[in-house]
Amino acid sequence: MTTTAALPQIPHYVAAPPTKEELEYADLPIIDLSKFNTEEGRAELAQQVHAAMRDHGFLYVVNHGYTQEKGRIQTDRIFDIADVPFAHVSDEEKKKYEGKMLQTGSYQGYKLRKYWHIDNGVHDQLEHYNINHDVTKREHPEPLRPLLPEIEAFAKHNHFNVLHPILRLLARGLELPEETFVNMHGFSTVNETYGSVRFMKYYPRTEEEEAKTNQVWLKGHIDFGTITILWSQPVASLQILSRDGKWRWVKHIPNALVINSGDAMEFLSGGYYRGTIHRVIQPPVDQRGYTRLGAFYFAMTDDDVRLRPLLESPVLQREGIKKRDGFDEEHPPTMEQWRKGRTMAYGKTELKKSGDGTEEEVINGVVVKHFN
Repeated sequence: MTTTAALPQIPHYVAAPPTKEELEYADLPIIDLSKFNTEEGRAELAQQVHAAMRDHGFLYVVNHGYTQEKGRIQTDRIFDIADVPFAHVSDEEKKKYEGKMLQTGSYQGYKLRKYWHIDNGVHDQLEHYNINHDVTKREHPEPLRPLLPEIEAFAKHNHFNVLHPILRLLARGLELPEETFVNMHGFSTVNETYGSVRFMKYYPRTEEEEAKTNQVWLKGHIDFGTITILWSQPVASLQILSRDGKWRWVKHIPNALVINSGDAMEFLSGGYYRGTIHRVIQPPVDQRGYTRLGAFYFAMTDDDVRLRPLLESPVLQREGIKKRDGFDEEHPPTMEQWRKGRTMAYGKTELKKSGDGTEEEVINGVVVKHFN
């Protein structure tokens, strides 16, 4: 991205102003990625990322390469692009590009509103559009086609300039060669992962819907990939379940990235890097009535990678393996099997209530919990 004059003209998305309400925020570490290019800086960051993923499962990244100081040509521009598939594509055309999650186990194209069941007969009010890192893999709605070069550049930036450094730091935390996780995440690998750019838009709900769902917009869950990259936006709605069992808000930091680990990283690290449960709830009073627009990059390993613990890690040899209920180390699922199982089931299966107040389902023999 260089200058706005050279880019296709699209409407500017105006986000909600930041909330002024006093909220209890999670005290998440901030990782300055500009330090990554020296060995001294890398060693420092490895310790910080290690502690963040062990203590929180979430962290912020700053100085990641995109800025907001140059007008609408980088971070702000991405949110302008993110709104196009929702605000500038007709409902009729959206249906044409609707994903077939139940049939394929893959998020590609649209997930339209009211696809997932939340609670008490209430369905979701969010839609998202998913684009494989190979943007030519599928056709896209006409308004998005001139923007595909920018979306591809955005995917590459997330993959090589953010994901890869984080994966290298996580490998160091396990005392493994730096490229261990990187080698599992090929950008050019031919697979069906939805990794991966996702644009997502939440819409305000009725008071009746809020009451029936206890203000929960998306149930507490752990992402099923390795790493999720969320581009921070101002609508307060994301909460994480802290290690002390209390829900805390994730604070918006302009131009920061919010990064968390998922199931696949938990499996590969033998439970050392545990995924953290997070949910989306109704925003504070001063932000109700606004839409909540998100830009994400979801990372997964290549489809054929078996999600077995990396027992060659000296750290795991010392600490031992902490496995999820039902996880079979001898016959672990591949990334493809886990992705398809989670994608096909999410929001569409009958959940079993457990004694601890959560709801459960079993995917590939592994217990998956949902928190309402």
